Amino acid sequence: MLYDLPAPAKLNLFLHVVGRREDGYHLLQTVFRLISLADRIDVDVRRDGKIVRETDMLGVPHDEDLVVRAARALQAHTGTKLGAQIKVKKNIPAGGGLGGGSSDAATVLLALNRLWETRLSRAALMQLGLGLGADVPVFIAGQNAFAQGIGEQLTPVKLPERSYVVVQPAQSVPTAAVFGASDLTRDTDPVKMTDFSGVKLFAEFCGEIDQQSSFLQDFGRNDLQPVVLKRYPVVRQALDWLTQAGLSARMTGSGACLFVGFPGVQQATAVHQKLLAKTRTDFSSAALAGVLSPIQSISVCEGLSEHPMLHWIES
Repeated sequence: MLYDLPAPAKLNLFLHVVGRREDGYHLLQTVFRLISLADRIDVDVRRDGKIVRETDMLGVPHDEDLVVRAARALQAHTGTKLGAQIKVKKNIPAGGGLGGGSSDAATVLLALNRLWETRLSRAALMQLGLGLGADVPVFIAGQNAFAQGIGEQLTPVKLPERSYVVVQPAQSVPTAAVFGASDLTRDTDPVKMTDFSGVKLFAEFCGEIDQQSSFLQDFGRNDLQPVVLKRYPVVRQALDWLTQAGLSARMTGSGACLFVGFPGVQQATAVHQKLLAKTRTDFSSAALAGVLSPIQSISVCEGLSEHPMLHWIES
């Protein structure tokens, strides 16, 4: 049995929609950043061939859960007669744009590839993961990456150390509804870069060098953000609240979570404490009047240089 396996969240440092395929899938450009916020997963082998998720997930039927689908996909692909018992401790909010479900699926694939001794290569596992969701391959690849296509064409990038304040609004956002919106921008000009780690523009955006240039502070955008803000008022409230606090926040993925980057954990922690105090000041009286706070949670996360399970596969 493998206990307490990490399934880290991700941030999209920017997310551009550059086109749409005939099959309806959107063509994207983004940079995935792995962060320390993580679900924890226990996986054990069953000899009866059954795939069982121990944990009840509100609103997620057993057979539709990505961890169950991932295990069954690996089982079908390899022909193994073994099964799996899977327990998930959720820390990553659902509907937050942090990739929690995809990361859980990737961790299960990595774990069962070892437990079942199926010995698939990283490329084979990534291809299997792509059938589950466009974000799954990046977690199996295990490195921060510039992604193109539908998110599966990955180029590893080195990112400087950063810490983040991640704010979860008190509202979740369904991905399909956002990508299906008629007013979603789908023709952003593609970025003409293949290796961000060597580009001064991106280095400044990440806080690696002097940030005198106002242009570089605002590199790229999230094309899904205006769509979400228009349709999900609590997310807009949360973003406006952060803006009033003097912070320039950005939405990750299809929302709803917002993030602000800092050079180090001390700066992020200081802002985190100020925001917690501000929630008490701004929303305590409103709560007494029955008005709900737009803020569900605020956390500090460190950027990771690689997935904690990167070296579980040699090739």
